[in-house]
Amino acid sequence: MENVFDILSERGYLDQCTYEDELKEMLGKESVPFYIGFDATADSLTLGHFIQIRVMQHMQNAGHVPIALLGGGTTTIGDPSGKSDMRSLMNRETIDYNARRFKEQISSFLDFSDGKGYIENNADWLTKLNFLEFVREIGIHFSVNRMLQFDCYKNRMEQGLTFFEFSYMLMQSYDYLYLYRKHGCKLEVGGSDQWSNILGGYELVRKLEGDKVYAMTFKLLTTAAGIKMGKTMAGAIWLDPEKTTPYEMFQYLRNCDDRDVIKFMKLLTMLPLDKIAEYEKLEGAEINKAKEVLAYEVVKDVHGEEAAKAALDASHSLFGGDKASEDIPATEFEAAKFDEPVGILNLMTELGLIKTNSEGRRLITQGGVSIDDEKVTDPKLEITKDNFKDGEIIIRKGKKVYHKVIIK
Repeated sequence: MENVFDILSERGYLDQCTYEDELKEMLGKESVPFYIGFDATADSLTLGHFIQIRVMQHMQNAGHVPIALLGGGTTTIGDPSGKSDMRSLMNRETIDYNARRFKEQISSFLDFSDGKGYIENNADWLTKLNFLEFVREIGIHFSVNRMLQFDCYKNRMEQGLTFFEFSYMLMQSYDYLYLYRKHGCKLEVGGSDQWSNILGGYELVRKLEGDKVYAMTFKLLTTAAGIKMGKTMAGAIWLDPEKTTPYEMFQYLRNCDDRDVIKFMKLLTMLPLDKIAEYEKLEGAEINKAKEVLAYEVVKDVHGEEAAKAALDASHSLFGGDKASEDIPATEFEAAKFDEPVGILNLMTELGLIKTNSEGRRLITQGGVSIDDEKVTDPKLEITKDNFKDGEIIIRKGKKVYHKVIIK
């Protein structure tokens, strides 16, 4: 079997690792328990998290043992990495709920039966720590001078850094030590912005246990336009179909930049590389075939084949001129809402199609907004019940974003 290190490298995941040759040799010779952490900052995982899940799937398929670590404890502090100010504090009930939702979602992608993998929650041990014992056992191994050289802390010095946040690295490092002692965990994996935190745990285990353990990060993924993948003007692309519909996820991927489609195929799908190489040969308008495959494969793996087929059909019906599909994103209102005229800009803001009136005015003056295929030319247009045919209108923003408005 091909070494999973090579698979991760060939598909474009790898960024940095400790002792590359040793790590590759270990991954090729034995079944390695490894972990990735997920701080429970929302009630759903995102498409960005899906990259981490794909890494875990590749590792598990190669015979390694994934440990999905829910950050029920670390979320109470908040990772300062990449933050300009302190993360808003969340209450215990919200964090616990978010962690349960993460557990449900992650469990649909990985096999946690019969010791093939584990789901842990660091609230189970971090909330029980005795402060004095913790700083005596763990704190003495961390140099404040060295920690302040890490970007996650150095970039915050001018704005202000609390001791509360400063302790995050110690907590995450202790996670590695705990999982090593409980499951024999030999590798922590995470995004490249986690390198300093991961090194803290890697060094702690080596110091206290005298064993060789390893650290590996994968690249933070951005589009060719420099935008973090899985982000849109309207917000994140969620794995929860109630937050981002399968159709919306499909369209996000279907509309990706030509320069990104092969990269996203390698990272987000489980298609074999030789198959992806065939799509890489496509040029011009033919690239749209690859985009459709990308979107279909991801939606199929996240939401099931039925949802993927429905999203594909909805996409075809829209671009083929048939707007009858039930899978177009839709919002229902009471008919009484339109007893009085509703401004088009206010309606589009309420639907999440625009963030500001100025954005909406710009779109309309540039010919980028239509209602039932009729271009809107006046930003002051008002919508009444008379605009609805059979209780529906379809608003199109740009060339590819559709939203159905239904009154009942």
